[in-house]
Amino acid sequence: MPNSKTPMTPNAAARIQSAEAKANSGQVAKGSFAAKAQKAAAKNSNK
Repeated sequence: MPNSKTPMTPNAAARIQSAEAKANSGQVAKGSFAAKAQKAAAKNSNK
């Protein structure tokens, strides 16, 4: 399997965070996948 990495975008992170918040009564836990996605998107948008 090829090792292709697609950078996390702010839009993708927002969708992930929205889905997690809907599933958890509006809460997104610190250290969750959604939080990590948001951090990665912020890092990628600064490049």
